[in-house]
Amino acid sequence: MFTGIIQSKGEILACKNTDNNFTFTIATKFDDMNDVALGDSIAMNGVCLTVTKIEGDKISADVSRETTNITDAKFWQTGTILNLEKSLALKDKLGGHMVSGHVDTLAKCVKVEPSGTSVIYGFKISPHFDKFVVKKGSVAINGVSLTVNEIKDCILYVNLIPHTLQETNLGQLVVGDEVNFEIDTIARYVEKMVQGFTS
Repeated sequence: MFTGIIQSKGEILACKNTDNNFTFTIATKFDDMNDVALGDSIAMNGVCLTVTKIEGDKISADVSRETTNITDAKFWQTGTILNLEKSLALKDKLGGHMVSGHVDTLAKCVKVEPSGTSVIYGFKISPHFDKFVVKKGSVAINGVSLTVNEIKDCILYVNLIPHTLQETNLGQLVVGDEVNFEIDTIARYVEKMVQGFTS
């Protein structure tokens, strides 16, 4: 489990492809590596992956064909910058919202518009997921916990402050880019519970 508060931007140093199953080596740039162990879960662009190797501040992770099919991992290559977050410990602050690291789908960036010192981004999502997104609710984009400013015609709008633009890879996005999108876990449970009353 994660919170959507990014702890480091990492850079992919190497990528090995074996029959569309990938192994990535990432320079993490975490402040502290003492709490990272083999088998730990780390969210990379919002994708929960298992640490398979550690060398100093570098880690490796395997990505299956299924994961690449539904996430932006299919686009990762040497030099790609990833948002990184270690898994949540019970003593940690929940600064964002509960993020599972199980990406639902890809969303497309359709708007990038400066607004004062911030930038407004619009992301087009599948109509299937529209019901899970509400104004002032939470979503995860590339693993970043964000508050929805508005949702209209399957486009959700978020406002990114300078700190978020600097500390995550969202500031690199341009119109047409695809991002990892995860709905709020609470919305998922609510939808399940109300099915009995609406069917």
